[in-house]
Amino acid sequence: MKVTLLMAITLDGKIGKTPDHFPDWTGPEDKKLFVSITRRAGAVIMGSKTYDTIGMPLPGRKNVVLTRDRQRVSQWDNLWFTDLPPQAVLETLEKEGYQEAVLAGGALVNSLFAEAGLIDDIIVTISPTIFGYGLSLFTQEISMELQLKDVERLGRDLVCLTYSVKK
Repeated sequence: MKVTLLMAITLDGKIGKTPDHFPDWTGPEDKKLFVSITRRAGAVIMGSKTYDTIGMPLPGRKNVVLTRDRQRVSQWDNLWFTDLPPQAVLETLEKEGYQEAVLAGGALVNSLFAEAGLIDDIIVTISPTIFGYGLSLFTQEISMELQLKDVERLGRDLVCLTYSVKK
């Protein structure tokens, strides 16, 4: 299964000021790109803080929320709360017919998938914003070699970089 890490970052490399920082700073072009890529993939994986920030499942996609809270139960058909490890999540999605999944954060979920060597592509939209502090793409030291696949300008001020992970 192909796994793409899709994140917006500030010029100083932050994905948010705090774990519950709503991503209203990324711009409409980034949001349009996010919707396009996640709908094409069909499955989006995120952590519970990211999900709680959004507040509801993203329509038209299978929403997988990694959580340690075994009491969380979904009231929607397209939402799955799980405490399974990353590889088991992907195996379950494959059994359901998905061929691609998008990681939508946060930093801990990104780290879990990176540590397991499960990320194939990384797409980052660089926003012309500087926080000066905040969350990075990962919560710990991660070593990955990347190969640049594409550079695209989104609107007037955003740059989208697409990398493949060398394995």
